Amino acid sequence: MNDSFDMTQADWVVEDLVGAINRNREYLSEIDGAIGDGDHGINMSKGFTQCGEKLARHRGRSLASAFEELYLVLMEGIGGSMGPLYGSFFMAFGEVLATRQILDKELFFRALSDAIDAVQAIGNAKVGDKTLVDTLIPARDAYRQALSQGRSFAQCLRAMTAAAEAGMQSTKALQARIGRASRLGERSIGVLDAGSCSCFLILQSIAGSLQTELPEALD
Repeated sequence: MNDSFDMTQADWVVEDLVGAINRNREYLSEIDGAIGDGDHGINMSKGFTQCGEKLARHRGRSLASAFEELYLVLMEGIGGSMGPLYGSFFMAFGEVLATRQILDKELFFRALSDAIDAVQAIGNAKVGDKTLVDTLIPARDAYRQALSQGRSFAQCLRAMTAAAEAGMQSTKALQARIGRASRLGERSIGVLDAGSCSCFLILQSIAGSLQTELPEALD
């Protein structure tokens, strides 16, 4: 079994992602309600569900094509800042994969890095601002470290997921410095950031789906 993933008919990875967001719809909205509008889970579920419905009409797409569909739907179907942020993330991710059939650990890192750069180009958020960047940057850095150590693809994904979760949890102690929650000042401390939570769920789902097809997924 090769340490790589065939992307030619891998739209099920995005279907898994749709399921992960929908299962956590209430959870995400509950978190958002503490310092936001309380609609993050609703909006995310709306956009991802629309994508799932479109994928179901034409099954067997490549992973890049499925990410492109997700990008197009999110740009139009999610309100607030999350639509452009996540839309840009999946657009950049899919563009890196578009000319390839096989996904290996190096290509995944390049796609992840480009996707994060696209997010930061829109929001200008930094680690510590209590945003999804607090999930993304530690995830990328952990993946890069595992990659530099010669770890397997599955091990790199596990390192990424663990760091993403730690980054998400770190937002609870942070004061929001960007977005609507920043107006609350110190009152934003003590609550997880909803965008960081949905971002963790996305990375966790993608990593989990890929690992089912990779060697060493259980070690």
